[in-house]
Amino acid sequence: MGKKRVVLLWLSIFISFSSAEITEESPLSIGQTLSSSNGVYELGFFSFNNSQNQYVGISFKGIIPRVVVWVANREKPVTDSAANLVISSNGSLQLFNGKHGVVWSSGKALASNGSRVELLDSGNLVVIEKVSGRTLWESFEHLGDTLLPHSTIMYNVHTGEKRGLTSWKSYTDPSPGDFVVLITPQVPSQGFVMRGSTPYFRSGPWAKTKFTGLPQMDESYTSPFSLTQDVNGSGYYSYFDRDNKRSRIRLTPDGSMKALRYNGMDWDTTYEGPANSCDIYGVCGPFGFCVISVPPKCKCFKGFIPKSIEEWKTGNWTSGCVRRSELHCQGNSTGKDANVFHTVPNIKPPDFYEYADSVDAEECQQNCLNNCSCLAFAYIPGIGCLMWSKDLMDTVQFAAGGELLSIRLARSELDVNKRKKTIIAITVSLTLFVILGFTAFGFWRRRVEQNALISEDAWRNDLQTQDVPGLEYFEMNTIQTATNNFSLSNKLGHGGFGSVYKGKLQDGREIAKLSPGFGMLRRRNREAIDL
Repeated sequence: MGKKRVVLLWLSIFISFSSAEITEESPLSIGQTLSSSNGVYELGFFSFNNSQNQYVGISFKGIIPRVVVWVANREKPVTDSAANLVISSNGSLQLFNGKHGVVWSSGKALASNGSRVELLDSGNLVVIEKVSGRTLWESFEHLGDTLLPHSTIMYNVHTGEKRGLTSWKSYTDPSPGDFVVLITPQVPSQGFVMRGSTPYFRSGPWAKTKFTGLPQMDESYTSPFSLTQDVNGSGYYSYFDRDNKRSRIRLTPDGSMKALRYNGMDWDTTYEGPANSCDIYGVCGPFGFCVISVPPKCKCFKGFIPKSIEEWKTGNWTSGCVRRSELHCQGNSTGKDANVFHTVPNIKPPDFYEYADSVDAEECQQNCLNNCSCLAFAYIPGIGCLMWSKDLMDTVQFAAGGELLSIRLARSELDVNKRKKTIIAITVSLTLFVILGFTAFGFWRRRVEQNALISEDAWRNDLQTQDVPGLEYFEMNTIQTATNNFSLSNKLGHGGFGSVYKGKLQDGREIAKLSPGFGMLRRRNREAIDL
């Protein structure tokens, strides 16, 4: 996913309010800004690509291209040059589109003693009652696509309130897009990127200082993030970056979560997810797990096979895997039907987990074994015991990091594994025996051929002229010419050693030669015959 920038064209040089607030007497108009006291943030009107559509939003001050972190009128831009942002007598923040009425409002605040608007150093736009100093409304409770330090994503089970991030429709359209970021009320909580009502990306359960599904958050990672859950059914997720005042987490229109920090010249991306196809929710289906590799690939857990072989061959793994051997659970039985656990390392814990109160990993395993509905368990530092009684969904295996997941299997799966190992051992042994046999035969054959060549060379050397006086050697073609290629007309007779032919050399000398095959020296180019 390439880095995208949107150049925001502001209409004029802004005049900052020295009072750093908006009151009933001094509204915010186009061409003016309201700045935070630390000079990091500013509120003002802006447009995209020289459009007539105007928005009111908060951005980082002095950074070009400007980065907008919150927009008031996301769905209803103003088009009138006389548009302004005012605070009413009852404490309601209202955006007027000139004479066309109110296009956005913060809602009824019911301030009795007047109110003012301030942009805090945290980037939080607040409406404050003048006399009591009570906060009547704040932008941090109405998040857009960006999480700033000190702002929070939250849920409340009792009230049903949920606060999360909502992506823009596009990089130049701040109206709500397809993606939403939320944290879940389960214990422990986890983060989700949702595409409509469908999970798109999952962080894994929170473990004190990290999300277990994000391997970047290892033990050496000093986490700026915080996730707390209380007994009242509320949960809050936030972060604090003490080393950089200009940092943010953004949900992009593409559904990507990006953690960004400004280095004085540009924005560094310190985290981005989903980072690969394994991060997409449920890519390998139930009881399948995605192995982070190049390219990523899906596998079935031990004891499971693909539900649809045809689909897996085409790279469509979403149907997942099914159990090969049925479980015959009898609680804590130790007989032949007793179940066993197979451990898988470096795992992003699957979805649909349940927290179980156990003092250690051994008790966690025993509790799972005694519960026939428990399909897997994991004892995770910072969490404790998690159990699964539903399909193991959205599981990833990392190259390093992750957790140890124990999966319940029928004991017969271990016997299958033993049989496979025995077959493999026998096959390997036979293969090695055959290879060694062929190798030995090759050495033996080569030795025989070498010995034969040595014998032949020795015999040939014994027949040299200097060693046998009176003998003269001729080339085979010379003999063939002399006998007219062993013509029958030159045949003298036939004896115990074969036929004898007469011949005449070019110098007129006559010779006699045994038939071909007897006098030849193992079919070599040179043949010997005596006169």
